[in-house]
Amino acid sequence: MNKSIILAGLTLIILAPCYLFFTAGVWSGKFNEGQAVKIVNLPQPTAAVTFSVEEVIASGFTRPLYLTHAGDGSQRLFVVEQEGRIWVVKNGQVLPTPFLDLRGLVSYYGEMGLLGLAFHPHYAHNGYFYVNYTRKEDWVTVIARYTVSKNADKADPASALTLLTVAQPYNTHKGGQLTFSPRDGYLYAGLGDGGPQGDPDNRAQNKNILLGKILRLDVDSDLPYAIPPDNPYVGRAGADEIWAIGLRNPWRFSFDRANGDLYIGDVGQNKWEEIDYQAAQTPGGINFGWRCREGTHSYKFADTCALAAITDPIAEYDHSLGIAVIGGYVYRGQRYPALVGTYFFADFGSGRIWSLQKTGPDAWTAPQQILDTDLSISAFGEDEAGELYVVAYALDGAGQIRRLSGAGEIGLAQR
Repeated sequence: MNKSIILAGLTLIILAPCYLFFTAGVWSGKFNEGQAVKIVNLPQPTAAVTFSVEEVIASGFTRPLYLTHAGDGSQRLFVVEQEGRIWVVKNGQVLPTPFLDLRGLVSYYGEMGLLGLAFHPHYAHNGYFYVNYTRKEDWVTVIARYTVSKNADKADPASALTLLTVAQPYNTHKGGQLTFSPRDGYLYAGLGDGGPQGDPDNRAQNKNILLGKILRLDVDSDLPYAIPPDNPYVGRAGADEIWAIGLRNPWRFSFDRANGDLYIGDVGQNKWEEIDYQAAQTPGGINFGWRCREGTHSYKFADTCALAAITDPIAEYDHSLGIAVIGGYVYRGQRYPALVGTYFFADFGSGRIWSLQKTGPDAWTAPQQILDTDLSISAFGEDEAGELYVVAYALDGAGQIRRLSGAGEIGLAQR
């Protein structure tokens, strides 16, 4: 696999700027207990454990960006390609025709494309699913609902219902993640700050616009959507759709299916990558800091930052270890009992994969590097059973879906 070619294809999707070289270095971490630590060379787990991403589940994809399931009991996997197609993996085989083909609508230049896919929690009954893409003619972000056809492996392309459009000032920092919370059933959507470098218009801190935010929408009560009554800016200054602010490019985020905790991989500017966290019971309105901070470090401090209550990331790393964080999932499968409750994340540029575990309300294990791969990991994916996969980005049909496996006792070192 020619990684330099792969990087050329996706670098602009989640990075700006980036460094296309990597060196061994020191993890500089700061967690929400507030004490900075340095872990030289990322020590391995203290007990025997073997991790692997060698098992290829499906291949032949061009620019794959995401993987999810329908939650309908079919055990199918759905693979999203940047150019606008969604493919079905059924009984271990990629079906010959796409589930949905939006190439006529989607601009996939630079950081744009078909970026997100989420199936309604009651998809088995209503057939609804949701996509996030950048519109071809004007780069506008579109969040739309589609419906499956009478053929369970084909969507109805004429069923589109546009929920939301968001104008974009530049072709960078689009975010793209869509997912439903297992706790409240609402649709959450991630939007980047819109670029370019440094968020010059400070959109991520502006509560009146949707860029640089995570949105929370009720797609069941009204059309095209309703506002959940407990969204943080309902009845006060700020856009009603907003759930969280202060995000640069929340490319991939997920909920722990067991408790609804939210984990966000927010791609950094030029020094720090971060994992943000919100406990399920915490109300909305959290400020994750950008552009006041990059990770836990001051970036462009202003008077407004002094007044902001900023929530620090639970983990961060510098660009000696990678250039673009890829948020993953908390493992809740059954194949590897030792991994249950472990959160996995990766870096697109370096191919490294890390893990960490929550040990208390505000306590975490130190992140551990578990694998150093040659993959350009654009996303993790989760199947109906809670098993995890990595999406290996590549051009010209070389993209793959691989299973993340691990055997033994993980025994992660405590801070």
